[in-house]
Amino acid sequence: MADSAPSTVYIASPEGDTGKSTVALGVLQMLCASTARVGVFRPITRSTTEPDYILELLLEHSTADIDYAQAIGVTYEHVHADPDAAISEIVMRFHDVAKACDAVVVIGSDYTDVASPSELRYNARIAVNLGAAVLLVVRGAGREPREIDQLAELCAAELHQEHAHLTGIVANRCDPDRLDEIRSALGDFDVPCWALPEVPLLIAPTMAELCQAVDGRMYSGDPELLQREALKVMVGGMTAEHILERLSDGVVVIAPGDRSDVLLSVVNAHEAAGFPSLSGVIMNGGMLPHPAVARLMEGLKPRLPILTTELGTYDTASAAYRTRGRMSAGNPRKVNTALAIMEQHVDAPELLRRIEVPSTSVVTPQMFEYQLIEWARADRKRIVLPEGADDRVLRAAGRVLQRKIADLVILGDEAAIRARAAELGVDIAAAEVLDPATSGHLEDFAAEYTELRAHKGMTPERARETVSDISYFGTMMVHRGIADGMVSGAAHTTAHTIRPSFEIIKTVPGVATVSSVFLMCLADRVLAYGDCAVVPDPTSEQLADIAISSARTSARFGIEPRIAMLSYSTGESGSGADVDKVRVATELVRERAPELLVEGPIQYDAAIEPSVATTKLPDSEVAGRATVFVFPDLNTGNNTYKAVQRSAGAIAIGPVLQGLNKPVNDLSRGALVADIVNTVAITAIQAQSEGDAS
Repeated sequence: MADSAPSTVYIASPEGDTGKSTVALGVLQMLCASTARVGVFRPITRSTTEPDYILELLLEHSTADIDYAQAIGVTYEHVHADPDAAISEIVMRFHDVAKACDAVVVIGSDYTDVASPSELRYNARIAVNLGAAVLLVVRGAGREPREIDQLAELCAAELHQEHAHLTGIVANRCDPDRLDEIRSALGDFDVPCWALPEVPLLIAPTMAELCQAVDGRMYSGDPELLQREALKVMVGGMTAEHILERLSDGVVVIAPGDRSDVLLSVVNAHEAAGFPSLSGVIMNGGMLPHPAVARLMEGLKPRLPILTTELGTYDTASAAYRTRGRMSAGNPRKVNTALAIMEQHVDAPELLRRIEVPSTSVVTPQMFEYQLIEWARADRKRIVLPEGADDRVLRAAGRVLQRKIADLVILGDEAAIRARAAELGVDIAAAEVLDPATSGHLEDFAAEYTELRAHKGMTPERARETVSDISYFGTMMVHRGIADGMVSGAAHTTAHTIRPSFEIIKTVPGVATVSSVFLMCLADRVLAYGDCAVVPDPTSEQLADIAISSARTSARFGIEPRIAMLSYSTGESGSGADVDKVRVATELVRERAPELLVEGPIQYDAAIEPSVATTKLPDSEVAGRATVFVFPDLNTGNNTYKAVQRSAGAIAIGPVLQGLNKPVNDLSRGALVADIVNTVAITAIQAQSEGDAS
């Protein structure tokens, strides 16, 4: 339980459609990166029966143990019935949440109804009663800088009248070309003011949302692409050639099912080089294509989502135009866009200073992941992703580029990769796309590989064939310094990913063993587990290599290395070949790296639990405080990391390869998009230390 009142920020606005959820999500991430238990509270919700999608979104990203029911105050009906009693109820429910939090993001009402007195003033009263600083969000869309400033002044005066503490102002949804003007217009306030650009994607509906809005169903296409946003709606009432002239990226075309010319033209335009990538087609009027046309379209196998609805043209277009997209937990593209906007336009340290966020020694998974991104972004490196044909890799590439984590080279057929990325709604314009088979590097790489493997009888012909493989080509890019690191393995085996590294990049001087660690993010700290992925049955010398490499890797990621050389026995209590192997390895670590704190052999419980350590090794500097756990073999390590991951709810980041001269990292074939993003960040951080990517 929290010992004192948590730091609390109240996100308030004077009207609807301000994009409050974008701001709230960004502030939530800033807090989660700085302190351990961050909760969310919604004082006024629309309904107790309909889910509040903004609250659901924020709870998904919060770190305190708060559920949906706890995070709700009252409904509009309660406010209307008795405003004072509603505030009392809100305060009581908020303090129940506050007990479990170090910081709380409170998101104000949505202006679905207007309470009396003014809704902003009522939100200010709530903020005062909660002891929360107010972050004011005003809408910039359709307003001149002077008008935005005037609105902010009126709102600040209302907050002042209710004795609310204004901590900052965000003008959201502003003209992207006038951000400096708007910031300048807001310059007379004695609190920091930020301006965020209007990003159409954040309010654009997905094809799935449009399907629901027109009461439609999917006729054909790739179901994956139903999550793509429709940036524009066009009624296809003209001839096909005029429709083709007006197509743009992300447009959805509405046309009756009997307009075969329109349907075939649009479907083929989507697939054709030189035409925009569309979001979909809605066939209205309940009409389906003529059987012959349907057979032709089936033969074309279009990926473009095609929906059908019974509604007429006018009603279909009206429903589509009215539909506003929601930023929900199930839409990672919008979530990452919102986070990127806040990261790029709001000074996080200044805002956190004003919210008075307490410092903490605890490191949560969210704090660690945020720190990884900050470290990577501080000195951006160039990472090669060989598996450009994998949708997960493309989605991850979009996130990496959007949040400026690294520069990217993606391998594969450029036209196919860029077309698929556009279909997925992923922006990879800033990435370089290279096809190994046609690259100008191919001959140089083949010549150098022939030289490197001459002792194995390599010929130029075989070398050319070998280095055209994506893993070898990517590894050669890293070896030659064209890229700073490589991340692969989403669609290939570990052996396929790392074998080229053994042949080309080789190991760091003084380390003969390539191994791995998993960075295990527990609820309150980050530990390193090695080796859980590469060396099946290490010798004493290899265990020493693993320990030294793991300590270096840990230090690089902010973990103070205290090494536990694990065994089924602690200290001098046991004997046998397996224990002796660990005992010898521990002595080798002490000889080779006397500056490191190391203990072994030691059992896991004595390494991690202070009370057990007091009994078994009372004088040890490592026992009970270990941060780096070196397992005696791959069987033990792999099973232990998976057991901790599943039973303790830990986030396992890795495997992070170590011991190589330059960083190459392997992904699990079940890797999620977030795993790929984290691994790119880790690889970039490894590349920041020249000549030592262990």
